Amino acid sequence: MKITKEAKTAILVLGAILLFIWGYSFLKGKDLFKDYKTFYVVYKDVEGLPPSAPVTLNGVTIGKVNNMTFNNTPEGLSILVELQINTDFPISKTSSATLYEPGLLSLSGKQVAITPDLDNPDLAEDGDYLKSELEEGMIAAVGDKLAPLQNKVESTVTSADSLLRHIDNIFDQKTQEDLRYAISDMRSTMNEFNKAAHSLNGVISGNKRNIDATLSNLNETTSNFAALSDSLNKADLGQAVKKLEASLNNVDKLISDVESGKGTLGKLMKDEEMYNNLNAASNELKELLADVKNNPKRYVHFSVFGKKGTPYVEEKVEEKKD
Repeated sequence: MKITKEAKTAILVLGAILLFIWGYSFLKGKDLFKDYKTFYVVYKDVEGLPPSAPVTLNGVTIGKVNNMTFNNTPEGLSILVELQINTDFPISKTSSATLYEPGLLSLSGKQVAITPDLDNPDLAEDGDYLKSELEEGMIAAVGDKLAPLQNKVESTVTSADSLLRHIDNIFDQKTQEDLRYAISDMRSTMNEFNKAAHSLNGVISGNKRNIDATLSNLNETTSNFAALSDSLNKADLGQAVKKLEASLNNVDKLISDVESGKGTLGKLMKDEEMYNNLNAASNELKELLADVKNNPKRYVHFSVFGKKGTPYVEEKVEEKKD
Protein backbone atom coordinates (compact mmCIF):
# COMPACT_ATOMS: atom_id res chain seq x y z
CA MET A 1 0.00 0.00 0.00
CA LYS A 2 1.45 3.31 -1.06
CA ILE A 3 1.09 6.26 1.29
CA THR A 4 0.40 9.51 -0.39
CA LYS A 5 2.17 12.73 0.34
CA GLU A 6 -0.98 14.18 1.85
CA ALA A 7 -1.21 11.31 4.39
CA LYS A 8 2.43 11.68 5.35
CA THR A 9 1.93 15.41 5.82
CA ALA A 10 -1.16 14.80 8.00
CA ILE A 11 0.74 12.26 10.13
CA LEU A 12 3.63 14.66 10.63
CA VAL A 13 1.29 17.51 11.56
CA LEU A 14 -0.63 15.30 14.01
CA GLY A 15 2.62 14.05 15.55
CA ALA A 16 3.92 17.59 15.90
CA ILE A 17 0.67 18.63 17.64
CA LEU A 18 0.86 15.69 20.05
CA LEU A 19 4.55 16.39 20.73
CA PHE A 20 3.74 20.06 21.39
CA ILE A 21 0.98 19.11 23.83
CA TRP A 22 3.25 16.64 25.64
CA GLY A 23 6.10 19.15 25.78
CA TYR A 24 3.85 21.89 27.08
CA SER A 25 2.49 19.58 29.79
CA PHE A 26 5.99 18.40 30.64
CA LEU A 27 7.20 21.97 30.99
CA LYS A 28 4.29 22.62 33.36
CA GLY A 29 5.45 19.63 35.40
CA LYS A 30 2.77 17.16 34.34
CA ASP A 31 3.70 13.95 32.64
CA LEU A 32 0.93 12.64 30.39
CA PHE A 33 2.14 9.07 30.82
CA LYS A 34 1.83 9.06 34.61
CA ASP A 35 -1.28 8.62 36.72
CA TYR A 36 -1.78 11.70 38.95
CA LYS A 37 -4.38 12.49 41.59
CA THR A 38 -5.58 16.02 42.11
CA PHE A 39 -6.39 17.26 45.61
CA TYR A 40 -7.52 20.70 46.67
CA VAL A 41 -6.72 22.72 49.78
CA VAL A 42 -8.13 26.09 50.86
CA TYR A 43 -5.80 28.47 52.72
CA LYS A 44 -6.49 31.92 54.16
CA ASP A 45 -2.96 32.98 53.26
CA VAL A 46 -0.31 30.97 51.40
CA GLU A 47 2.52 33.24 52.73
CA GLY A 48 4.43 33.38 49.45
CA LEU A 49 3.90 29.77 48.34
CA PRO A 50 5.59 29.65 44.90
CA PRO A 51 3.99 27.95 41.87
CA SER A 52 5.16 24.38 41.30
CA ALA A 53 6.25 24.18 44.96
CA PRO A 54 7.06 20.62 46.09
CA VAL A 55 4.49 18.53 47.93
CA THR A 56 6.21 16.18 50.38
CA LEU A 57 5.33 13.21 52.55
CA ASN A 58 7.76 12.69 55.46
CA GLY A 59 10.37 14.67 53.52
CA VAL A 60 9.90 12.75 50.22
CA THR A 61 8.58 14.72 47.24
CA ILE A 62 5.39 13.09 45.97
CA GLY A 63 3.99 15.92 43.86
CA LYS A 64 3.78 19.62 43.31
CA VAL A 65 1.52 22.65 43.50
CA ASN A 66 -0.23 22.74 40.14
CA ASN A 67 -2.36 25.87 40.41
CA MET A 68 -3.49 28.60 42.82
CA THR A 69 -6.69 30.63 42.39
CA PHE A 70 -8.54 33.14 44.53
CA ASN A 71 -11.74 31.89 46.07
CA ASN A 72 -14.22 34.51 47.23
CA THR A 73 -16.54 33.00 49.85
CA PRO A 74 -19.00 34.48 52.38
CA GLU A 75 -16.40 33.82 55.06
CA GLY A 76 -13.90 36.00 53.19
CA LEU A 77 -11.24 35.84 50.54
CA SER A 78 -9.28 32.58 50.43
CA ILE A 79 -6.91 30.82 48.08
CA LEU A 80 -7.67 27.48 46.44
CA VAL A 81 -4.51 25.47 45.93
CA GLU A 82 -4.47 22.53 43.53
CA LEU A 83 -2.10 19.73 44.46
CA GLN A 84 -0.89 17.20 41.91
CA ILE A 85 0.04 13.97 43.75
CA ASN A 86 1.73 10.85 42.39
CA THR A 87 2.23 8.20 45.07
CA ASP A 88 1.10 4.68 45.91
CA PHE A 89 0.88 5.56 49.62
CA PRO A 90 -2.76 5.56 50.80
CA ILE A 91 -3.94 9.08 51.67
CA SER A 92 -7.19 9.20 53.62
CA LYS A 93 -9.90 11.81 53.28
CA THR A 94 -9.10 13.24 56.73
CA SER A 95 -5.43 13.82 55.90
CA SER A 96 -4.17 17.38 56.09
CA ALA A 97 -1.94 19.52 53.89
CA THR A 98 0.40 21.61 56.04
CA LEU A 99 1.95 24.76 54.66
CA TYR A 100 5.47 25.04 56.15
CA GLU A 101 8.87 26.63 55.67
CA PRO A 102 11.62 24.01 55.12
CA GLY A 103 14.43 26.07 56.66
CA LEU A 104 16.56 29.19 56.55
CA LEU A 105 18.89 27.81 53.88
CA SER A 106 16.12 26.70 51.58
CA LEU A 107 15.75 28.84 48.44
CA SER A 108 12.45 27.31 47.29
CA GLY A 109 10.29 29.15 49.81
CA LYS A 110 7.18 27.60 51.32
CA GLN A 111 6.23 23.97 50.69
CA VAL A 112 3.25 21.73 51.34
CA ALA A 113 3.56 18.59 53.46
CA ILE A 114 0.91 15.88 53.48
CA THR A 115 0.14 14.58 57.00
CA PRO A 116 -1.80 11.33 56.51
CA ASP A 117 -4.45 10.13 58.94
CA LEU A 118 -3.52 6.46 59.23
CA ASP A 119 -6.50 5.65 61.47
CA ASN A 120 -9.02 6.42 58.72
CA PRO A 121 -9.31 3.67 56.06
CA ASP A 122 -11.48 5.84 53.79
CA LEU A 123 -9.08 6.90 51.02
CA ALA A 124 -9.25 10.27 49.30
CA GLU A 125 -10.40 10.26 45.67
CA ASP A 126 -9.27 12.44 42.82
CA GLY A 127 -10.71 15.94 43.32
CA ASP A 128 -11.25 15.67 47.09
CA TYR A 129 -10.47 18.49 49.50
CA LEU A 130 -7.85 18.02 52.26
CA LYS A 131 -7.73 19.87 55.55
CA SER A 132 -5.44 22.88 55.62
CA GLU A 133 -2.83 23.36 58.31
CA LEU A 134 -0.26 26.10 58.83
CA GLU A 135 3.08 25.53 60.56
CA GLU A 136 4.83 28.60 61.89
CA GLY A 137 8.15 29.18 60.16
CA MET A 138 11.46 29.56 61.92
CA ILE A 139 11.74 33.24 61.05
CA ALA A 140 8.23 33.92 62.35
CA ALA A 141 8.98 31.99 65.54
CA VAL A 142 12.19 33.95 66.03
CA GLY A 143 10.27 37.15 65.39
CA ASP A 144 7.69 36.20 68.02
CA LYS A 145 10.47 35.47 70.51
CA LEU A 146 12.30 38.69 69.68
CA ALA A 147 9.23 40.89 70.01
CA PRO A 148 9.16 40.76 73.87
CA LEU A 149 12.92 41.13 73.90
CA GLN A 150 12.63 44.20 71.71
CA ASN A 151 10.12 45.70 74.13
CA LYS A 152 12.45 45.01 77.06
CA VAL A 153 15.40 46.52 75.19
CA GLU A 154 13.40 49.62 74.40
CA SER A 155 12.32 49.88 78.04
CA THR A 156 15.93 49.41 79.18
CA VAL A 157 17.17 52.07 76.76
CA THR A 158 14.50 54.47 78.03
CA SER A 159 15.49 53.77 81.63
CA ALA A 160 19.16 54.20 80.79
CA ASP A 161 18.44 57.52 79.10
CA SER A 162 16.52 58.69 82.17
CA LEU A 163 19.34 57.52 84.43
CA LEU A 164 21.92 59.38 82.38
CA ARG A 165 19.83 62.53 82.62
CA HIS A 166 19.68 62.18 86.40
CA ILE A 167 23.43 61.58 86.55
CA ASP A 168 23.97 64.64 84.40
CA ASN A 169 21.87 66.65 86.85
CA ILE A 170 23.78 65.25 89.85
CA PHE A 171 27.21 65.93 88.37
CA ASP A 172 27.05 69.69 88.42
CA GLN A 173 30.07 71.93 87.94
CA LYS A 174 31.18 71.70 91.58
CA THR A 175 30.88 67.91 91.63
CA GLN A 176 32.89 67.66 88.42
CA GLU A 177 35.64 69.83 89.94
CA ASP A 178 35.64 67.67 93.09
CA LEU A 179 35.97 64.55 90.97
CA ARG A 180 38.81 66.17 89.05
CA TYR A 181 40.62 66.97 92.30
CA ALA A 182 39.99 63.45 93.61
CA ILE A 183 41.43 61.92 90.46
CA SER A 184 44.44 64.25 90.74
CA ASP A 185 44.99 63.21 94.38
CA MET A 186 44.65 59.58 93.40
CA ARG A 187 47.31 60.10 90.75
CA SER A 188 49.64 61.62 93.35
CA THR A 189 48.94 58.71 95.71
CA MET A 190 49.77 56.23 92.96
CA ASN A 191 53.03 58.08 92.32
CA GLU A 192 53.89 57.79 96.01
CA PHE A 193 53.09 54.09 95.90
CA ASN A 194 55.32 53.78 92.87
CA LYS A 195 58.19 55.46 94.73
CA ALA A 196 57.64 53.23 97.75
CA ALA A 197 57.70 50.19 95.48
CA HIS A 198 61.02 51.30 93.97
CA SER A 199 62.44 51.83 97.47
CA LEU A 200 61.27 48.40 98.55
CA ASN A 201 62.86 46.88 95.47
CA GLY A 202 66.12 48.63 96.42
CA VAL A 203 65.96 47.29 99.98
CA ILE A 204 65.30 43.78 98.73
CA SER A 205 68.13 44.02 96.21
CA GLY A 206 70.55 45.26 98.90
CA ASN A 207 69.63 42.45 101.30
CA LYS A 208 69.30 39.71 98.74
CA ARG A 209 72.23 37.78 100.20
CA ASN A 210 70.78 37.89 103.73
CA ILE A 211 67.37 36.89 102.43
CA ASP A 212 68.90 33.97 100.54
CA ALA A 213 70.80 32.88 103.67
CA THR A 214 67.60 33.12 105.74
CA LEU A 215 65.72 31.01 103.22
CA SER A 216 68.56 28.46 103.20
CA ASN A 217 68.43 28.26 107.02
CA LEU A 218 64.68 27.89 106.82
CA ASN A 219 65.06 25.04 104.35
CA GLU A 220 67.61 23.36 106.63
CA THR A 221 65.31 23.78 109.63
CA THR A 222 62.46 22.29 107.64
CA SER A 223 64.68 19.32 106.74
CA ASN A 224 65.60 18.85 110.43
CA PHE A 225 61.93 18.94 111.38
CA ALA A 226 61.24 16.36 108.70
CA ALA A 227 64.04 14.13 110.03
CA LEU A 228 62.72 14.56 113.60
CA SER A 229 59.24 13.66 112.42
CA ASP A 230 60.61 10.51 110.75
CA SER A 231 62.47 9.59 113.97
CA LEU A 232 59.32 10.07 116.04
CA ASN A 233 57.38 8.03 113.54
CA LYS A 234 59.90 5.18 113.82
CA ALA A 235 60.05 5.36 117.63
CA ASP A 236 56.75 3.51 117.99
CA LEU A 237 55.15 6.19 120.15
CA GLY A 238 51.92 4.26 120.13
CA GLN A 239 53.40 1.39 122.13
CA ALA A 240 55.02 3.80 124.59
CA VAL A 241 51.71 5.61 125.04
CA LYS A 242 49.97 2.28 125.68
CA LYS A 243 52.57 1.34 128.36
CA LEU A 244 52.25 4.77 129.98
CA GLU A 245 48.47 4.40 129.98
CA ALA A 246 48.81 0.94 131.63
CA SER A 247 51.14 2.38 134.31
CA LEU A 248 48.72 5.21 135.02
CA ASN A 249 45.91 2.68 135.31
CA ASN A 250 47.98 0.71 137.88
CA VAL A 251 48.73 3.87 139.85
CA ASP A 252 45.07 4.80 139.75
CA LYS A 253 44.14 1.31 140.99
CA LEU A 254 46.73 1.55 143.80
CA ILE A 255 45.36 4.91 144.89
CA SER A 256 41.84 3.50 144.79
CA ASP A 257 42.92 0.55 146.99
CA VAL A 258 44.57 2.89 149.47
CA GLU A 259 41.48 5.09 149.60
CA SER A 260 39.29 2.02 150.13
CA GLY A 261 41.51 0.78 153.04
CA LYS A 262 43.06 -2.20 151.30
CA GLY A 263 46.66 -3.24 152.07
CA THR A 264 48.99 -2.05 154.81
CA LEU A 265 49.12 1.54 153.60
CA GLY A 266 45.38 1.63 153.21
CA LYS A 267 44.82 0.27 156.70
CA LEU A 268 47.28 2.76 158.14
CA MET A 269 45.41 5.57 156.47
CA LYS A 270 41.88 4.31 157.14
CA ASP A 271 42.09 2.24 160.43
CA GLU A 272 41.79 4.77 163.25
CA GLU A 273 42.39 2.15 165.98
CA MET A 274 45.73 1.17 164.44
CA TYR A 275 46.63 4.81 164.25
CA ASN A 276 45.80 5.24 167.96
CA ASN A 277 47.81 2.09 168.89
CA LEU A 278 50.80 3.33 166.92
CA ASN A 279 50.46 6.72 168.52
CA ALA A 280 50.30 5.14 172.04
CA ALA A 281 53.27 2.87 171.29
CA SER A 282 55.18 5.90 170.09
CA ASN A 283 54.38 7.76 173.29
CA GLU A 284 55.39 4.75 175.46
CA LEU A 285 58.62 4.40 173.54
CA LYS A 286 59.24 8.07 174.05
CA GLU A 287 58.67 7.69 177.83
CA LEU A 288 60.88 4.59 177.95
CA LEU A 289 63.72 6.40 176.29
CA ALA A 290 63.29 9.30 178.68
CA ASP A 291 63.33 6.91 181.71
CA VAL A 292 66.44 5.13 180.39
CA LYS A 293 68.12 8.46 180.10
CA ASN A 294 67.08 9.62 183.56
CA ASN A 295 67.49 6.30 185.45
CA PRO A 296 70.11 4.24 183.66
CA LYS A 297 70.80 2.10 186.78
CA ARG A 298 67.35 0.68 186.50
CA TYR A 299 68.26 -0.97 183.23
CA VAL A 300 72.11 -1.28 183.21
CA HIS A 301 74.26 -2.94 186.10
CA PHE A 302 78.04 -2.99 185.89
CA SER A 303 80.95 -3.39 188.38
CA VAL A 304 84.56 -2.47 187.98
CA PHE A 305 85.98 -5.33 190.13
CA GLY A 306 83.49 -8.02 189.25
CA LYS A 307 81.18 -7.53 192.20
CA LYS A 308 77.60 -8.38 191.87
CA GLY A 309 75.58 -5.43 191.01
CA THR A 310 73.32 -3.85 193.56
CA PRO A 311 69.71 -4.06 192.54
CA TYR A 312 67.99 -0.83 191.78
CA VAL A 313 65.83 0.54 194.51
CA GLU A 314 63.29 3.04 193.51
CA GLU A 315 63.49 6.15 195.57
CA LYS A 316 60.39 7.04 197.43
CA VAL A 317 59.28 10.52 197.08
CA GLU A 318 57.85 11.91 200.30
CA GLU A 319 54.70 13.73 199.97
CA LYS A 320 54.77 17.21 201.36
CA LYS A 321 52.37 17.96 204.11
CA ASP A 322 50.31 21.01 203.85
